[in-house]
Order: sequence, then C-alpha cells, then structure tokens
Amino acid sequence: MTDHAAPAGQDPSSAPHHADLSGLVACPQCDLLNRVPQLADGARARCPRCGTVLLAPRAGAAATIVALAMGALVLMVVAVSFPFLAIDASGLHSEASVIDAALSFAEASGRMAPLSVIVAALIVVLPVTRLVALIYALWPLAAGRRPRAHAAAAFRLAMRLRPWAMAEIFIIGVAVALVKVASLAQVGFGPSFWAFVALVVLVAAKDTILCERSLWRALETAR
Repeated sequence: MTDHAAPAGQDPSSAPHHADLSGLVACPQCDLLNRVPQLADGARARCPRCGTVLLAPRAGAAATIVALAMGALVLMVVAVSFPFLAIDASGLHSEASVIDAALSFAEASGRMAPLSVIVAALIVVLPVTRLVALIYALWPLAAGRRPRAHAAAAFRLAMRLRPWAMAEIFIIGVAVALVKVASLAQVGFGPSFWAFVALVVLVAAKDTILCERSLWRALETAR
C-alpha cells in the first residue's frame, strides 16, 4: 500500500474562486488540507502531518457493504421477532424480547414512556434506518449503475446516524447486567440474543470496510 497525500499548500478560503478544490481533503485529526489524487484499489492516502488515513478505497467495497448491510437487516428482523433472554428463578420462568426490554420502562412508570421510545430508537429504529439508507445509496454503485435519486442524501443520513445506532452498546449493557443477575437466577439465551451478537459482528465488519470519503468519490464519479 502506498501513501499519496500531499499538503495542499493553500487555504481554500483565500484561494481564487476558479481554483480547483475538488481534490482537497481535510484531515479529521489535525485539519491539514491535503490534495489527494484518484487512488488505485488497495492503496491508502495518509496525512503527512499526523499519519491519519484519509482515503482507503477497496475493490468491491460497495458490494461488500451492501451484502453485510442486508445480512444485518435480516438478523435485526430475527432479533426483534424471537425471545432474547429466558430467566428461571424460584420456579418461575420468564422470557423477554428486545421490544419487551424497551417497553419495560413504560410499564414501570408512565413517566418513563419517553425513555422506552429512546431505547427502541437507539437499538432498533436508527440501526435499521441506517442499514436501509446504505443499501439504497450503494446498491446501484455495487451493480455498476448510476446512483438512484437522493442517493447522496441517503448516504449522508447513514453517516450522520452512525454515532446514534447503538446496537453494540445494548449488547455490552446486557453483558454487564447478566454478570449481576447470574448469581440470582438461571439465565438462558434465546435466538434473538445470538442474532443480535451476529448483527453486531456484521455491523463492525461493515464499518471497518466502509471508507466514507472513498464512497463519496465513487458516488460522485458514478453520477
């Protein structure tokens, strides 16, 4: 892999209006402006000041991201459709799904209903919205066709939702809770739990492959 970034040498705010700024990329860590040319698949462009990766295009990245997003979407359907955990204590048996976990706040107190909505949004609605937006924006790109109308808006939405889609945080919270509950009751994992674990793995793999700036360039070129 080779590094190609070079400092731009000029502040775009002071550049002439006719200057070509299309190749400029600001480093997300140190804000240095770099002029990055088109890269071959597998190459990487790093910031010459701090070494942050600016662009890392991969062959077939769009198709891989779409496939992982579709797999994660199927797993999300499984995760909300089956029991998540089963608890046995003192002869009593109880099962709960992901939706039950979100609604439990509203059942405890009517004043907690907004919290149920927030939990459901963070662990189900926003992750699903992000996956659907990625599929909508990148499917034509993966198939070698022109992007659909509003593909850029869908991709921008998916990137903005990235910090708020917290399926993996939910799994971490469940793991912490299980450590405390395990001494009080027998806990069993339902199909939904394993689907959620697989979902988190797919989402992590997708985000590892996803290079936002490279995909923006690919969308612009295809359009």
